[in-house]
Amino acid sequence: MEHITFLVAVVIVTALAFDFTNGFHDTANAMATSIATGALRPKVAVGISAVLNFAGAFLSVKVASTISGGIVNEKAGIHPSVIFAALAGAILWNLVTWLRGLPSSSSHALYGGLIGATVVGVGLDGVNFSTVVTKILIPAVASPIVAGLAAWGATKVAYLITRRGGEKTTTKGFKIGQMFSASLVSLAHGTNDAQKTMGIITLTLVSVGALPKHALPPTWVIASAGLAIALGTYMGGWRIIRSMGKGLTDVQAPQGFAAEAATTAVILTSSHMGYGLSTTQVVSGGIMGAGLGGPKAQVHWSMARRMVYTWGLTLPAAAVVAGAAAFVADQGTWGVVLVGAALVAGSGTMWLLSRRQPVTASNVNEVPELTDVTPVPVPGSAASPATTPTTTVAA
Repeated sequence: MEHITFLVAVVIVTALAFDFTNGFHDTANAMATSIATGALRPKVAVGISAVLNFAGAFLSVKVASTISGGIVNEKAGIHPSVIFAALAGAILWNLVTWLRGLPSSSSHALYGGLIGATVVGVGLDGVNFSTVVTKILIPAVASPIVAGLAAWGATKVAYLITRRGGEKTTTKGFKIGQMFSASLVSLAHGTNDAQKTMGIITLTLVSVGALPKHALPPTWVIASAGLAIALGTYMGGWRIIRSMGKGLTDVQAPQGFAAEAATTAVILTSSHMGYGLSTTQVVSGGIMGAGLGGPKAQVHWSMARRMVYTWGLTLPAAAVVAGAAAFVADQGTWGVVLVGAALVAGSGTMWLLSRRQPVTASNVNEVPELTDVTPVPVPGSAASPATTPTTTVAA
């Protein structure tokens, strides 16, 4: 324990704070569609998701290894202040996008923060860019497309096999199915996203010699990361749940079930292969695919465009913020204190701003309709070729 200095302890606490924001930022990934269709009550949904996120944290450590010994070169001289700056950039970006109700990637915020802080604090040699490309960038592009195609096909099959059934009975059956499919998404989310914080804490401990290079996360790291993400999940990121559940498409029970099943398959497969993908992007792709596979082939493209722009901006924006924080933190103790003060002040400001238009479990499915009108160009669908009004979410 002699390696656990005050700065290392601060980094560990900050990493768990990031994990907490990851939890409430990504609750929507598992439960947005189930809440939107009424399959689960909001508070019940986030409670189930929290428990399964915690359980999922114990199922694998391959993604954690991708971070602690993959993205960053452990031999390049990474030190705790660099990791602290990376976490500051990731947390602030998470809170900005949460305030705007945009389902951005907590994972890419963390990766961007880590890359930006490492480049400034250590140099280009500190980042394994080949790993960044193969384990992060390629999955970032491919995973939402794969999930979307899988959800589109699953939705088509779901409506095909139930076309002769009564609507009430069919809807009830799919809502029951959603209870299980949404639970599997939560479990899969725990196996992927909780590991990212494990990797950050492990990297910190390696950087100060508390663990050998390429070490796996200790049990206490796994348990604390799982608990932090579970607590954040239970808080419920209602703004993003609203965006994903009602902002992308008017999802029905068969579509919700199909989207969740496709999402689970993609996330679990990627976790097994050690890919640090964005569960947010996978779920969003699944919801859009399910929306296009439904009878009306409807997607609210204005919200989809906002999401895609945010996805593209997340990693570089977090990298720039974390790089600036690393430059300040590298000046000495006063620099670390200044970065910490900026992090606390920024977080507090965004929380106060969120209280102006609160989104809670009681109004999460109430989406104000705006005037944006976008055509849905899907040939052969039941949707009218004329323009279709869409819904966006007021932040």
